[in-house]
Amino acid sequence: MAPFGGDDGTLFERPILVERPETQLVPFVFSSPHSGRYYPEAFVAGSNLDPVTLRRSEDCFVEELFGGVVQLGAPLLQARFPRAYLDANREPYELDPTMFAEPLPPHVNTRSLRVAGGLGTIARVVADSAEIYRAPLAYAEAEQRIRHLYMPFHEALRELLEETLTAFGCAVLIDCHSMPSVGGPADDDNGFDRPDIVLGDRYGTSCSGALTAEAERILKDLGYSVARNNPYAGGFNTEHYGRPSRGLHALQIEINRALYMDEARLERTDGFVQVRDDMAAFAAELARHDPSALAGAGVRGAAF
Repeated sequence: MAPFGGDDGTLFERPILVERPETQLVPFVFSSPHSGRYYPEAFVAGSNLDPVTLRRSEDCFVEELFGGVVQLGAPLLQARFPRAYLDANREPYELDPTMFAEPLPPHVNTRSLRVAGGLGTIARVVADSAEIYRAPLAYAEAEQRIRHLYMPFHEALRELLEETLTAFGCAVLIDCHSMPSVGGPADDDNGFDRPDIVLGDRYGTSCSGALTAEAERILKDLGYSVARNNPYAGGFNTEHYGRPSRGLHALQIEINRALYMDEARLERTDGFVQVRDDMAAFAAELARHDPSALAGAGVRGAAF
């Protein structure tokens, strides 16, 4: 699908894509919440930004990099909506009150660090801190996006994890992302080159330590430099769905964009195929991890 064009209704009719294997063979669920690239015309027309700048927050092609997991026997959930339009890796109502034409309801979280950085559920800025909107939004616009885009994404993710937990006694969410190759002005590592891969397990709280260590070993054996929890420890999805005591594990993976794409032109490079093949190999080897070691300690049922 082309990145631009079409009305909001088309996106709201089919906000997500779930690719399922004929039979799920492994207790893994892969998710790509930030690679959506369907930008409604009304959103583009109301933005300050040109099309390329508007896409700076997009995790370009990540759903393709992990497409091989379906053949492995794992489902893959993709958001079709772009992160700049609605961010599914946030609480449902993390909103910046300065973006809206009227006061926000009391249930809205207006004080999170993500809101302060302009990157709430409805983002104020793209990744390089450029302001997205020309004019304040009506709160009804945010409510529509949350109900018709955010909610279906998380309903699907919960369903996949619950089905996996029931079938295997454990479930592992691999939350798939990409990152700029150099830290930006709003990042703690501003101006510094980044490693090839960053694994985020919320400092050991969202995923079995043994599984995180195994993921790191596999990626290093494939030739990648790997860091843990710096500069990304995992977002809302990793924190919210990771409940190791219940057999639910969540691990975020961030891939350096310079490995597979031209960051200025937003196009695949010759390195794309290698990274895609390596991610398939990574997933296949990680799936060999003993599932009995991931089961909860006698506590069944999802906790989200």
